[in-house]
Amino acid sequence: MMAGYTPLNTLKPVAENIWIVDGPSIRFYGTPFSTRMTVVRLESGDIWLHSPTKICDSLQDEVAALGPVCHLIAPNWIHYAYIAEWQKAFPKTCAYAAPGVVKRARKHGIRLRFDEELTQTPPAAWAGQIDQMIVEGSKVHREAVFFHKASKTLILTDLIENFEPDKLGRFLRILTRWGGIQDPDGGMPRDMRMTFSRHRDRLRASVQRMIGWGPERIILAHGRWYDKNAVAELKRAFRWVL
Repeated sequence: MMAGYTPLNTLKPVAENIWIVDGPSIRFYGTPFSTRMTVVRLESGDIWLHSPTKICDSLQDEVAALGPVCHLIAPNWIHYAYIAEWQKAFPKTCAYAAPGVVKRARKHGIRLRFDEELTQTPPAAWAGQIDQMIVEGSKVHREAVFFHKASKTLILTDLIENFEPDKLGRFLRILTRWGGIQDPDGGMPRDMRMTFSRHRDRLRASVQRMIGWGPERIILAHGRWYDKNAVAELKRAFRWVL
């Protein structure tokens, strides 16, 4: 079992114009994972949702009260589960997919509407406000990462996972420690690292760019996120490639 980051399904302020939402746990290959969405209000007033969590009426109302919900982000090949729910609630949104998302969804018989593919260049809607890049080096895991400039917040999904042992059952404490994803030394899952083994130089370049952005905090999709010392945490988590 895994304890969640209560309260769930509600906005939690991070800095000005940026919030997180801790969602209910999901199961991935039989293992429960906590979930987390990042919400940004752009200078236009439009709302940008990264890795949307499961929607409910109260959360829908809270997010809608911030401004018009316009952008839905599926940041990697395993983070698209609730895109359709948010599209149904907000039909005028534009959905963006990282490389590999559409292919995997179709493989699992899931038909989703995506309007644009995420690239190394931010679209006009958030250019100058949120930097982005596709982390290179793996044919399997191609994740879009984002940097909200005004709040100096780096937004990751699965490149770092950081599960707190006191929120886990005995089996998951063993599993997460073996996998290199347990707080206080969370990092890239061991199996994911293997997919970068032939092109570590590309991953290294991506990590160095993240460090160069000079983030103050890092939001993660799974586990305890880092509200301070972001650069030091990046250097620690990726010491195996730096």
